[in-house]
Amino acid sequence: MSPFKLIRVALESIRKSTMRSFLTMLGIIIGVAAVIVLVAMGEGAQAQIRQQIAELGTNMIVITPGSSSQGGVSRGAGTFNRLTVEDADKLRSESLYFSAVSPVIAAPAQAVGGEGNWRTLVQGVSLDIVLIRDWDVETGTFFDQNDVRSRRKVAVLGHTVAEALFPGVDPVGQTIRLRNVPFQVVGVLAEKGQTAGGSDQDDVILAPYTTVQTRLAGRMFIAQILASTSSPEDVAAAQAEAALILRESHSLAEWEEEDFTVRNQTEIAEAAEQTTEVMTLLLASIASISLLVGGIGIMNILLVSVTERTREIGLRLALGARGSDVLVQFLVESLVMCAIGGVLGIALGLAGSEILGAVAGWSTVVSPQAVVLALGFSAAVGLFFGFYPARKAAALDPIEALRYE
Repeated sequence: MSPFKLIRVALESIRKSTMRSFLTMLGIIIGVAAVIVLVAMGEGAQAQIRQQIAELGTNMIVITPGSSSQGGVSRGAGTFNRLTVEDADKLRSESLYFSAVSPVIAAPAQAVGGEGNWRTLVQGVSLDIVLIRDWDVETGTFFDQNDVRSRRKVAVLGHTVAEALFPGVDPVGQTIRLRNVPFQVVGVLAEKGQTAGGSDQDDVILAPYTTVQTRLAGRMFIAQILASTSSPEDVAAAQAEAALILRESHSLAEWEEEDFTVRNQTEIAEAAEQTTEVMTLLLASIASISLLVGGIGIMNILLVSVTERTREIGLRLALGARGSDVLVQFLVESLVMCAIGGVLGIALGLAGSEILGAVAGWSTVVSPQAVVLALGFSAAVGLFFGFYPARKAAALDPIEALRYE
C-alpha cells in the first residue's frame, strides 16, 4: 500500500470517531503546547538577561575588594578593601587594553529637593563612566573634567530620582541637598530599567568622585573600579593585566593571595544564563510528561481499535495482506494522530506564548528548535506507543480473526 493511501486510510479511521480521536490527541496537544510555552519562557528569560547584562556596560570589567579571614574562617567577598583612587589611576595610565577606567565611590544618602526627598545611592565616578556603562544624558549635560578636578558640587540624576524629586519638571539647574551638602543638578540620565537581579539602575545619583570622596564618603578606600575595553576580544587579556597591575600596586608577593576580585560581564551573564537553562530544561522535562501521558492514551485507543477491527484485520490477512502491512497501517494511524495533535499543540503553544507575553508582561521567545523538538518528540511518542498495538494486530491469526464476534 502506498504511503498516501496509508495516510488516507488513517485519516478515515480518525474521522469515523472524531470525538474519541480528539480526546486521545488532547494529551499530545497539551504536552506540545506546554513544552513550547515553557521553553519560550526560558528563552525569553535568557534573552532578557543578555539584554540587561549588555545594558550594564560595554565589555565591562568589575574590580571589587577581596575577602578576609578570621580564625581561619573566610568572612566573604568584599570584606578586605584596599582599593583606592590611585589604583584606578594606575590602571588607566599603565594598561594596554583598557579604553576607560573609573573609580566608584558609593555613598548612600537622603536626597532632598524639589517636592520631596528620596533615599538613594550617590556614586562618585569619573567621566569614563559614560563610556563604560553606555549611559546617555536625557536632559542637560554630564559633568566635565574641570568639575572633577575642582571638586565641584554638581550631580547627574538617574531617571527614578529625578521623577521622585521633580515630577513632571526638568530638574536641570535646580539644587538638591545630599547629607546637608548642596549640589547643583546639571543633567538627567536616560532611563535604563532594572538589572537581571531586579535592582533599579535609574535609582542613582552620579557626581565627581573627588567631590563624593571628600564631602560625602570621607574615606580613602573605594567600593569598586569599573573599566572597559575597546573590543570583546581584549577582555580576557585586560583581566589578566589588571590583576598584575593591582598586585604590583598593593605590593603583593608571588605567594600572597590577591586582595581584590576581577570579573567581567561575560562571566556574570554566563552564570545567569546557566541558571535559566537549567530551569528551562527542568520545565520542559515536566511538560514532556504530558506527552508521555498522551502516548499512553493513544496506545489504549489503538488497542481498543485492534479489538473493534479484528474481523477487518482477519479479512485483509485472508486476502493476502502481510503482517508487516497491518503493522505499518496501525503505526501510520498512530503517527498521523500524533502529527495532528502536534500541529494543534504548536498552534496552541504559539498563541499561549503571545497571550502570556501580552497579559502577564513576561518576555517569551519561541525558537524554531523548540517547535521542531516538540513535534519530533510527539512523533517519537506515536511510534513508541503505537508499536505494541500494531504488533498485536499484525500477529492475529486470519482464521481466528474472521471468527471473532
